[in-house]
Amino acid sequence: MALDGCGLFCKYTLFIFNIIFAVVGFAFLGLGLWLRFSDGTRGIFEIEALNSTVFVTAVTVLIALGAVMLIVVIFGDYGACNEKRCSLQVFSVLLTILAMAEVVVGIMAYSNKDEVGRKIAEFYTSMYTLYGINGDPVIGATLTFIHTSLQCCGATGIVVVEVAKQTCPNQSFWTASCITTIVDVFNRKAPLVMGIFVGTGALLIIALICSSILSSKIRQLAASPQYIILTHSTSVLANPQPPQPEFLSTSYPYPDPNPVVFTPLSVANIPVAQP
Repeated sequence: MALDGCGLFCKYTLFIFNIIFAVVGFAFLGLGLWLRFSDGTRGIFEIEALNSTVFVTAVTVLIALGAVMLIVVIFGDYGACNEKRCSLQVFSVLLTILAMAEVVVGIMAYSNKDEVGRKIAEFYTSMYTLYGINGDPVIGATLTFIHTSLQCCGATGIVVVEVAKQTCPNQSFWTASCITTIVDVFNRKAPLVMGIFVGTGALLIIALICSSILSSKIRQLAASPQYIILTHSTSVLANPQPPQPEFLSTSYPYPDPNPVVFTPLSVANIPVAQP
């Protein structure tokens, strides 16, 4: 027996979900490894003055999250494609942990939005200081993106005195400070950030439901009786074998030399009672 419509829908839904999950996991893991071991950013971990706790924590979280997501994808794809209940159960457990973590982080980020905004500003300061030391072009491109998106420039907002003024948007002498802008933007966008985390957790829960349904369908198929239809092969039909004589077993080791023969009764010789 094969999976029904609901089982097939959950199977292909999990397959598509795992593809997207794998892309995001590779992106997180690659970005985290680059920030940790790149020549341009390695100095943040080696120079004590730049060893920002926020930066180190962010890079560690990126690497760990990317690795966990790829592990989840491996179990999910193997269980869905090969219809293995054990892999789907491990996938469901890991997915439950990730969904709970997403919701908790979103709520905590919203509850401590002022502190989180300051930590993000500290992360920006570490990147900005490191670019002033080695001028890494990748960090410069990141700062250009931040400055252009937020319409700010450096720590002071005075373009001419900023170390990375070439990454600032082409504006007048004075613009907004990026440290203050980041804190203000996060405070104003905190509900949106929480919504993104909670929405991602909801998507993980949907994938968890599909995994549970698919696992249940596989269990039902394994428990259902299997019927085998016996058919004659072509060779047997083409060359039929002659019927074999049947032997009747007897309780005597040798045949009786004087068998007793009984005459079959007929209607003529059946005695009829006289009135």
